[in-house]
Amino acid sequence: MLSFIGRSAVQKAITLFFVSIVSFLIIHLAPGEPGQVDPLNPKFTPEVVERFKKEFHLDQPLYVQYLYFYRDLFSGETVSWKDNQSVLKKIGERFLNSLPLFIVGTIITWTLSFPIGIRSAILRGRMYDRTATFLSYLLISIPGFFFAYVLIILVVTHFHVPVIGMKTFGIGDVSLTFQFMDRIWHLLIPSILGATGGIAVLSRYVRSQMLEVGGQDYIRTARAKGLPPEKIHYKHALRNALLPFVTMFGLILPGLIGGSVIIESIFSWPGMGRMAYEAILARDYPIILTVNFVSAVLVLVGTFISDILYLLVDPRIRL
Repeated sequence: MLSFIGRSAVQKAITLFFVSIVSFLIIHLAPGEPGQVDPLNPKFTPEVVERFKKEFHLDQPLYVQYLYFYRDLFSGETVSWKDNQSVLKKIGERFLNSLPLFIVGTIITWTLSFPIGIRSAILRGRMYDRTATFLSYLLISIPGFFFAYVLIILVVTHFHVPVIGMKTFGIGDVSLTFQFMDRIWHLLIPSILGATGGIAVLSRYVRSQMLEVGGQDYIRTARAKGLPPEKIHYKHALRNALLPFVTMFGLILPGLIGGSVIIESIFSWPGMGRMAYEAILARDYPIILTVNFVSAVLVLVGTFISDILYLLVDPRIRL
């Protein structure tokens, strides 16, 4: 186990190094330069541009800019070009805003997908399976932004409560209980919206995987022995069907950034996805590069967690 962790850490560190180089080069291959962000601004004189380039080492070769950028990033000195605030501080604040949205959405998705998918596989071809299949394809087909607006209209019309932002503005001095419930309410609607597409897709994967495992010889042997159906489905079939989902589970961590851009924009949720989108529009390279670096770290951490979880799901696997 320790040797595997050591090898994995070295491999992922090397991968992260090459990812940082590639992302840095791609950003600087984009058309335009930082000094061309707002050429119509009369305050954006050539002198200001030169001072800006020297301050952020943009007058140096690319490899020197790369070294300066990651030196400043790890020392906490990298600042946003847009507002001159610390990049790590901004990302830390947005990360804490996106984290509850990600956690609640993931819990809803994985809690509902498995019962729906398993039940559809057990009742294959029956009314429940056909209904679940129809609803899944319907949720997959509906665009997220359209479903979001429909959900907002229904909630605001019938419950008469605001759903935009992280909390209700202008409520004055209220109790801590009311503030907590207000946060929960604002968190619930975006989380449900983010989970709908995941439930539709993941439940289909669970169904197909359960049907594939259900045709194996050891399942037929278990039925021939007279084991109860619940034990066959949930102990023998489900455990062997979980292996592909361990890989999927490890790859959901990057959803902290890229999976919630639309939801955060529609609901005015100040999260990481919305910050990354705004940074791209403003050509705020330090934010873009740092977010990309954090995404790569999350992917590598997720794959490492998947490797460890393989042991728990299937003891035959040796790291």
